[in-house]
Amino acid sequence: MPKQRYYVLEMFPYPSGHLHMGHVRNYTIGDTLARYKRMQGYDVLHPMGFDSFGLPAENAAKNHNVHPQTWTLQNIDHMKNQLHQLGLSYDWDKEVVTCLPAYYRWTQWLFIQLFKQGLAYKKKANVNWCTSCNTVLANEQVEEGACWRCKTKVIPKKLSQWFFKITQYAESLLTGLDSLQEWPEKVKTMQANWIGKSQGVEIEFQIEESTEKITVFTTRPDTVYGITYLAVAPEHPFVLDWIKNTPQESLVLSFIDHVKTQSTMDRTDATKPKTGYFLGQYAISPFTQEKLPIWVADYVLMDYASGAVMGVPAQDQRDCSFAQAHQIPVKALSEDDMPSKEAVLSLIQKTQCGRPLTQYRLRDWLISRQRYWGTPIPMITCPVCGIVPVSETELPVLLPTDITFSWTGNPLQTSPSFLNTICPQCGHKNATRDTDTMDTFVDSSWYFMRYCSANTSEKPFEEEAVNSWLPVDQYIGGVEHAVLHLLYARFFCKALRDLGLHKIDEPFKALLTQGMVLKEGTKMSKSLGNTVDPTTIIEKYGADTARLFILFGAPVDRDLEWSDSGVEGASRFLNRVSRLCSFPEQFRLKEGQKNAVEQMVHITIQKVTKDMDTFGYNTAISKLMELVNGLFLSGSMAWANEQLVLMLAPFAPFLAKELWQKLGHSTDVHQQAWPSFDPHKVQLATHIVVVQINGKLRTQIEVDAKASQETVEKQALEEAKVKAHLHGHQIVKIIWVPHKLLNVVTKPLS
Repeated sequence: MPKQRYYVLEMFPYPSGHLHMGHVRNYTIGDTLARYKRMQGYDVLHPMGFDSFGLPAENAAKNHNVHPQTWTLQNIDHMKNQLHQLGLSYDWDKEVVTCLPAYYRWTQWLFIQLFKQGLAYKKKANVNWCTSCNTVLANEQVEEGACWRCKTKVIPKKLSQWFFKITQYAESLLTGLDSLQEWPEKVKTMQANWIGKSQGVEIEFQIEESTEKITVFTTRPDTVYGITYLAVAPEHPFVLDWIKNTPQESLVLSFIDHVKTQSTMDRTDATKPKTGYFLGQYAISPFTQEKLPIWVADYVLMDYASGAVMGVPAQDQRDCSFAQAHQIPVKALSEDDMPSKEAVLSLIQKTQCGRPLTQYRLRDWLISRQRYWGTPIPMITCPVCGIVPVSETELPVLLPTDITFSWTGNPLQTSPSFLNTICPQCGHKNATRDTDTMDTFVDSSWYFMRYCSANTSEKPFEEEAVNSWLPVDQYIGGVEHAVLHLLYARFFCKALRDLGLHKIDEPFKALLTQGMVLKEGTKMSKSLGNTVDPTTIIEKYGADTARLFILFGAPVDRDLEWSDSGVEGASRFLNRVSRLCSFPEQFRLKEGQKNAVEQMVHITIQKVTKDMDTFGYNTAISKLMELVNGLFLSGSMAWANEQLVLMLAPFAPFLAKELWQKLGHSTDVHQQAWPSFDPHKVQLATHIVVVQINGKLRTQIEVDAKASQETVEKQALEEAKVKAHLHGHQIVKIIWVPHKLLNVVTKPLS
């Protein structure tokens, strides 16, 4: 009978050359899960690759006079060695490297399919421009008005750029979140807010003494009787016509030029002054027949709804700020003055001045990048045919080598061999290639599909393989990609499904966003000089210690504070396990302890299994530590040591493999079944209670499961080891953790 399939995936890295502890945490979490699932009998897919296009490689080419591919492939080799050192059990025959033609050929092919379906298009638009990176950014890559990568302030710039029509999937992306029951709520909330669905009304206002009408969108139709002005975006097509040959034409033109230099974040910041000019025009309210002055305002955006809003100063803070700054009346509305939404909708329908409308904050994904080291956009501009795709038989469109990296513009424009080509449709010899490359988030929007059949050369992936393996059972990565990679990957999955390439609706069934690794309360960063090289830890303590510490130090979804003493503690624990299994003659089972040890092991299997199923890796390791402490005190036996090693195997694969052989097995521990527990053994009539004195372990005792605290205290105080440590001391208090621990707090006799 075929095994049940399970797909474990961590977000693949950019090949910067060196792993950091954040990588180690991400990949160790995934590897532990993959090893555990294999031991449970699953057919596990656990691949790895490299998200290897991007600006850092291009900058390295400029700074070090080395080709980006040379720099990138060298870094990949180094990182792969580190991944091997960590004992990560990847399916390396499924490796994906996005900067190699074997991969980006299919990224280009997918682009062409999206173009044919109208989901890829080119248009002139105001874009987010990073002056440091010399490239445009998608809206999702602008964080608080700055570039997500270099933190440089973003400025607007008008360019002809390529877009993916992600807005066509806005509703599907939003409703699809409901099916993602195993995603963190914070990630789903971030995506929902970014998609930003607004249900409201589109209303037409007649321009006074004109046949023209101006359309506004509002989510608050109940406030229409409080309107005192209308405001339009500086980019609104009516503005230039209205100011032409008027006394304030030059003032408004200067205002428009100034607004063009501001970011969307600056224009919509509620704390900043709101500026604008009266345009000399009035609109007639279809509700009150009042004349409403029309202003041009910086806080109104052309790319939201119709680029015009109704000003209701009594109900909206930004409207209020604008009205106060420009002496526009504020019309206060009492509850009686505000009609119901249904009443306004009825009036709108009766007067035919508008209609219900749904809007989204989400904007189409701008994918053009003005740099070399990325997937070339496979499009050609012909003087006769216009914009046409490259013939699919000619793919991949390879990156040229005759380019100049020192040039401040787009490097591909410096390559005549790349730029000049022949139209694939009419044969015109003066055709030119598009010199932009794709946003690297395009590469990572489908790599998880390629893994399923990574070596196919006839198509981007085998449909049957994708339908069989996807959705990814467990995806692991940083929350910083909530509205970047994760949103784009969901869009790609749905779009390629609609192209008939597979049948999957959502790419990732379950999502784990691991916490950061901190040092002295600050995220580890090369720029801060507070990073810890995992190679140093591996060379000093071994990979198992690095893995164990990174999993034991904190719950996987919480931040982890780096601790040298914690690393040493993990090393000491592994050494204790090694002693226990390597020198069994030193830890012979003590008389009368067999049943107690069996119970202790079965209880540990039960608890560790439960923790493994819920990513409770830190508590699972804690329970293994408790088991080792118990075996040191009561003695052990071969069976108990075997169960310990099997449970340790996903966490510390190198030591587990070695100890399994020392226990007399010729097989690989990682091919063994995960241990099972006997419910009857778990529910034996006795419990093992650890006895401490002032917090230090002194012994453990087997007690009746129904024994009272007083009975347990009496039994513990009669133990010889306890009596010895109580000599010359008086008992201050006794701390009792039922069925687990008795801690006797003492102080010296005066």
